[in-house]
Amino acid sequence: MPLNILLLADTHVPRRARALPGQVWTAVERADVVFHAGDWVDEALLDAFEQRPQQLVGVYGNNDGPGLRARLPESAAVALDGVRFAVMHETGPAKGREQRCEALFPDADVLVFGHSHIPWDTTTPGGLRLLNPGSPTDRRRQPACTFMTLTVDNGTVRGVQLVEVHR
Repeated sequence: MPLNILLLADTHVPRRARALPGQVWTAVERADVVFHAGDWVDEALLDAFEQRPQQLVGVYGNNDGPGLRARLPESAAVALDGVRFAVMHETGPAKGREQRCEALFPDADVLVFGHSHIPWDTTTPGGLRLLNPGSPTDRRRQPACTFMTLTVDNGTVRGVQLVEVHR
């Protein structure tokens, strides 16, 4: 049975938004697995995610304080239906990102990351898919706030979608 995956990063609650938009919580409820690539900011948001039945794979970001860093790793890895995922907050500058990430995660098929608030979807020469969902609460210089969804089915990533958040 296909797995519905939600990718989030840079939620910055409550600094950039008082709460996550309802559209994001609806996506969380529909997902089988939620990845969060850091910059939660408040432990209460992590608590809210942990109260849901979906599998959560999260890491801390540069804006996450000691409480979140005590509860979350800097990077994480999980295999889902034959696809090896890794997640971390920051990958450095766009220039050279593919080579750096291939070297850091040689056993991953997909790397989920955040930090820049800029959506990103590329595949390295070695086949590592790099996905940054942007931010659902702080668009910075982007035209809209965003998150990503995808499906994992029998060892294959399908239907990666960048979803605009309507506020």
